[in-house]
Amino acid sequence: MIPNVAEILVLYYSVGGSVKRMADLIASGVERVPGAEARVRTVPRISGEQEQAGPPYAELRDLEECAGLALGSPTRFGNMAAPLKQFLDGTSLLWQRGALAGKPACVFTSTGSLHGGQESTLLSMMLPLFHHGMLVMGLPYTLPEMNATRTGGTPYGASHFAGIADDEPITEAERTLCIAQGKRLAELALRLAR
Repeated sequence: MIPNVAEILVLYYSVGGSVKRMADLIASGVERVPGAEARVRTVPRISGEQEQAGPPYAELRDLEECAGLALGSPTRFGNMAAPLKQFLDGTSLLWQRGALAGKPACVFTSTGSLHGGQESTLLSMMLPLFHHGMLVMGLPYTLPEMNATRTGGTPYGASHFAGIADDEPITEAERTLCIAQGKRLAELALRLAR
């Protein structure tokens, strides 16, 4: 951890690459805020095998050391993916110590179908964050893209419609909302650190 810098953990699980691209955009938004830095981490598949080159796997200390958390997952039947849930299920020692209480957090997702459960997935990811005592934030309708997007974007957090083959590019509105969410999280983390 760098002194006088608020490190924001961007923690995600991605299979087809859309959630990873969203994580990179959120990290870009974090990095646009002076005094904030993104720490990007992922979680392994349930098998535990490293699938491909990418960010390091998250450890409990990443959560403990962060000033804020952006949590991302693809949608699995309206819920977060099992590998992310498995990682969160292993955070009870942090919960017992209240290590995440009072830290800001946000969530993001990508779905294969337009009505594939974006909002329910975002809500499912919020539940463990509430149990940890985190301050969960969404996206306000003061962002014009919230009313203009025809694919992803919810008040619960950034979202993306990737298509069944995960081949739909992130739209300009979705991109803007991801960056805005990262900036908003970093700004809130810095305000809370004062």
